[in-house]
Amino acid sequence: MSEPERDEHTGVETTGHEWDGIRELDNPLPRWWLWVWYATIAFSIVYWVLMPAWPGISGYTRGMLGQSDRADVAADLRELQALRGERETQLLNASLEQIERDPDLQAHALAVGQSVFGDNCASCHGVGGAGARGYPNLRDDVWLWGGTLQDIEHTIRVGVRAGHADTRVSMMPAFGRDRMLDSAQISDLTEYVVSLSGREADAAAAGRAAQLYADNCAACHGPGGEGDQLQGAPNLRDREWLYGSDRASISGQIHNGRNGVMPTWENRFSPGVIKALAVYIHANAGGGEDAGAAAAAP
Repeated sequence: MSEPERDEHTGVETTGHEWDGIRELDNPLPRWWLWVWYATIAFSIVYWVLMPAWPGISGYTRGMLGQSDRADVAADLRELQALRGERETQLLNASLEQIERDPDLQAHALAVGQSVFGDNCASCHGVGGAGARGYPNLRDDVWLWGGTLQDIEHTIRVGVRAGHADTRVSMMPAFGRDRMLDSAQISDLTEYVVSLSGREADAAAAGRAAQLYADNCAACHGPGGEGDQLQGAPNLRDREWLYGSDRASISGQIHNGRNGVMPTWENRFSPGVIKALAVYIHANAGGGEDAGAAAAAP
């Protein structure tokens, strides 16, 4: 048997591997590394015995300590519910106005409301409630269905055009799509609506559309376009527009009659959480009690 090759400089045996003239030395592993490796093996064996580790066909090894992350999470959730229970009871027993007058209770309601809003409402209304095209801005004091605490709470609870028996309902007709008005009439009516918000409009077209507005729109939006929160009918005299304020957007709304849907949250949130969410939205909107209706269809 031939002698193993040794490196001429160090005298250490080589493995016989060579790359680009560089021979690999067969040095022993560092002793400290070996002890660490042995310790990890010993630790793993102890862990397999004490903790859940190995999967089986219908379960897993439970371990001698009986550790269960699922049980720990369940215990943490029960503890959290117990901590929240007192505050939840306080929210339920207090009126919305009392919540806003109590700094501690209001702070709790705002914290809960912010969390719930971020998880459930921000996808439509935007982070903080700034809104987007087709989704109302909740940070101003312009409201379709009223901006009081009670109005906001009721809207959250029953939704708009949702499945709740008491849901808020309004309906903007599709005057063009359903052939109630022709394109020329819709064009004239667009100019009339533009004029209601104080902008420069075609006077002749607006004059022709005055009777069209009285016959088709005034019952909901009011004779002067001031809107009606009882019907969820937008104010057409301000500068707030849900689907856009340019003529193409207004004409498209008259033609197609867009009618958005807000879910009912009564079956998903507890009454206390709905109160907290109402307080959060009301506070972020400035808390206006007599806010007007939004100048666009919902």
